[in-house]
Amino acid sequence: MSELPVVVVGAGPQGLAAAAHLLERGQEVVVFEAGATPAAAVSEWGHVRLFSGWPELIDTAAHRLLEETGWVAPAEGYPTGREWVDRYLAPLAAALGDRVRTGITVTGITRAGRDRVVDSGRRDAPFLVHTVDTDGHESRIRARAVLDASGTWSTPNPAGASGLPALGEHVAGGRVSYRIPDDVSHLAGQHLLVVGAGNSAAHAVLRLTDLARTEPGTRVTWVLRRGGVGSVFGGGAGDGLPERAALGIRARRAMEKGLVDVITGFRVDELRAHPDGITVVADDGREVTDVAHVFALTGFRPDTSFLTELRIALDPALEAVAGIAAEIDPNVHSCGSVGATGARELAQPEPGFFIVGAKSYGRAPTFLALTGYEQVRSVAAHLAGDDEAADRNELALPSTGVCGGSGDFDTAGESCCAVPVLQIGVRPVAVG
Repeated sequence: MSELPVVVVGAGPQGLAAAAHLLERGQEVVVFEAGATPAAAVSEWGHVRLFSGWPELIDTAAHRLLEETGWVAPAEGYPTGREWVDRYLAPLAAALGDRVRTGITVTGITRAGRDRVVDSGRRDAPFLVHTVDTDGHESRIRARAVLDASGTWSTPNPAGASGLPALGEHVAGGRVSYRIPDDVSHLAGQHLLVVGAGNSAAHAVLRLTDLARTEPGTRVTWVLRRGGVGSVFGGGAGDGLPERAALGIRARRAMEKGLVDVITGFRVDELRAHPDGITVVADDGREVTDVAHVFALTGFRPDTSFLTELRIALDPALEAVAGIAAEIDPNVHSCGSVGATGARELAQPEPGFFIVGAKSYGRAPTFLALTGYEQVRSVAAHLAGDDEAADRNELALPSTGVCGGSGDFDTAGESCCAVPVLQIGVRPVAVG
């Protein structure tokens, strides 16, 4: 099967880095991206600034490949998602050329001539990657190995606190959204509610409270499952990530100035839609009434629907790769204490198949771009037959201050760490 390519699913930061490492090692690679452009998911939050600085957002093999084109790496600063795409990810995709194929969705992965049950000859059978393009044309490609770097952006968690959509959440339709808002001017004068305790929720709150300062009648309510607000605001000035520190300081200031009503211990159970708004009901019966729009920013989870014919091992709680779950558990670890994970830890019962990047972390919000880059470096080395390099740890994480594990039921699925892979920060907002 050596003549077959390695297929990478997803042309985000880790997928493109994986392609760069494989190419550098003489391995042919094809990258399938469902979006219309490379890094399509990052482009969706292009208005948001990252917590990590430029040196932590550029993969080493990608850097070497881009230097050959005359590209100069940004040396300092904290880019927005749009800047990350324009100044690094889009040029990287261009350097990889027609190996990156956009507008193609992977619908299934299996072994040629063998479903999930068949043992005989399984290891020696090539992978079949089934795809569909934007015109509905179906195709498939044979591969000697597959890396799933599709991320979790397409599958946000619901507003419901029990992991399933709250009663009425689907019926509420367009009055519930699951993304950090950009332009919120059309919401002026309305009652707006944010669900979630992570940095995405804090960012949304700041966008909305900025609107409340200038548009009379705009009300903002922030509901938290956890019983207190302390860890929501991070480490303030003592935080090792300046952009995250700024976010926490601004969010606390907004609360202190009465620009947002914060309700703790509120586990969303039901959304009752009315012609003039939504009543948000907690599992203890408390209600928030007359809500015009709900922003459910409660994290993400992996989509494994196209992996049903592969033998994979995921942790039953985190839905993370089983081999790394103990090392990334947000109840124990912060994004700063999570160590390197490579090919050995990421290995699946299906030889030659790897889940990498944010998706490998499942529901854990402790992922950083640097940990993903180390993953794909190791996996590429393994696929090239260099197991010594694959086993080597080349990860050097910066200090991330007070970011800690949740350690409490009320914060399950959330932490003071950044949103998986995105490491989203905040666009400057004036509060105070």
